[in-house]
Amino acid sequence: MEQYNQGNLVVSSSPHIFDNVDTSNIMRDVIIALIPAFIMSGVIFGMRAIALTIVCAAACVIFEALYNYILKKENTVSDLSAVVTGVLLAFNLPASLPFWMAIIGCFVAIVIVKQLFGGIGQNFVNPAITARIVLLISFATPMTTWPLPKKYLGMVDAVTGPTPLGVIAMGSDDLPSKMDMFLGFIGGSLGETSTIALLIGGIYLIVRKVIEPTIPVAFIATVFVFAIATGNDPIFHLCAGGVILGAFFMATDYTTSPLTTKGKIIFGIGCGLLTMIIRLYGSYPEGVSYAILLMNILTPHIDNLTRTNVYGGVKNE
Repeated sequence: MEQYNQGNLVVSSSPHIFDNVDTSNIMRDVIIALIPAFIMSGVIFGMRAIALTIVCAAACVIFEALYNYILKKENTVSDLSAVVTGVLLAFNLPASLPFWMAIIGCFVAIVIVKQLFGGIGQNFVNPAITARIVLLISFATPMTTWPLPKKYLGMVDAVTGPTPLGVIAMGSDDLPSKMDMFLGFIGGSLGETSTIALLIGGIYLIVRKVIEPTIPVAFIATVFVFAIATGNDPIFHLCAGGVILGAFFMATDYTTSPLTTKGKIIFGIGCGLLTMIIRLYGSYPEGVSYAILLMNILTPHIDNLTRTNVYGGVKNE
């Protein structure tokens, strides 16, 4: 930054705003926001869920540290982004997934999706979501085997069962109560089931100004309206699956979401539309991960379409 003195006034080029907010502070707030869902994952699925989350967070940190060490890059572990990636990946996995499979997902998220594209701020898709999709394609059966919540163990002969979306896909109407879905006592990925815990974390992020409410509101509202328009229960579609987790914690990723307010609205609506189209008309019962990944890819184009011209500038043709 060039600067020179005019008496007691220091004149320098922009930007002129300084703040103590950095990546580690932001990531620390995200980790705090994820704690309610982390606790509920242990309550719902037991210590296996806690252990899997810790393994994923540790593996992501180790892969990032090793990558930086081998390539003689600056150690970025202290910014806590690898921890967040590990926790989010774990939250998208069944609690019963073997640790070694989860570690492969961590390698994909950190080394392939994040570091090979230049590190934090350079990846064009969300690392945790991409790793989940890679694991789902590679290990379809373990990734779609859902442990029953501890609340129901001993009450039935099985130890695994379908998610609510899976129940609908099979044509059954044997659905859990709305309260169980709101609290999280349903089948699903270990960190996505408790709507109340995720809402607490999402509101915390908004209050702390870590995220803006634009994308979550647009995402959730689109799912709600689409469900009503197609004759489905909107509360069911908000509480079943990964809508709340995706809306607050993954669709809002700084690097892979649009910069402008109009762009964020388009992005959130696109995520909601694609999620519901895949759920209702696709071959998979859940579509949140695919929806966010597809919208991540479109983000540069959304930014180009919604970018405001500089005052006095000429619009590029």
